[in-house]
Amino acid sequence: MSIPVVDPYPLPEVSDLPRGRVSWTVDPARAVLLVHDLQRHFLRYYTPGTSPLDPMLDAIDRLRARAAALGVPVVFSAQPGGQTPAQRGLQQQMWGAGVGAGVPAQIVVPLSDGETLMPKWRYSAFHRTTLDTLMGTRDQLVICGVYAHIGVAATAADAFMRDIQAFVVSDAVADFSRADHDAALTRIADHCGVVLPTAAVFPT
Repeated sequence: MSIPVVDPYPLPEVSDLPRGRVSWTVDPARAVLLVHDLQRHFLRYYTPGTSPLDPMLDAIDRLRARAAALGVPVVFSAQPGGQTPAQRGLQQQMWGAGVGAGVPAQIVVPLSDGETLMPKWRYSAFHRTTLDTLMGTRDQLVICGVYAHIGVAATAADAFMRDIQAFVVSDAVADFSRADHDAALTRIADHCGVVLPTAAVFPT
């Protein structure tokens, strides 16, 4: 199976968001912002100039700016190029070879001073990475990027199992379809995190 071309779809409005089980709020002193797999390899399946791609990228820019202003660490995850079949593991069978050999991370936005680029090997951004170390004593993870129902959801669930509060930003993630997007947010809100819009993450 390969990643599908994504037909444009509108991002959910605040009124569309699922009701959660908990009422956690983001504390900048406790939080890390994770920009999940914002690589050309994954975003090439979206149509530039349309939703969800453009509004997601705008929302991520706003989150990064607020994080910088508030002293919140920002970590970009990126799958390395040219992975061997052993490094890919079962992902090889599910998704193919992944990012091509010799291809750099190709994050679609330039990283700012102080932002960290972290290699990532599996769906969860915690698996075989330095994310635990980068978080230090912080115990909240704000997640944006792609894809909502795969790596974003897996990372949120993994955070929960590490007693780290996970926050998934509804209009700063994208997926294969609006149905997948909505299902991911519902699943996360139901059992492992908080779903909230960009404006509610770091309110002014």
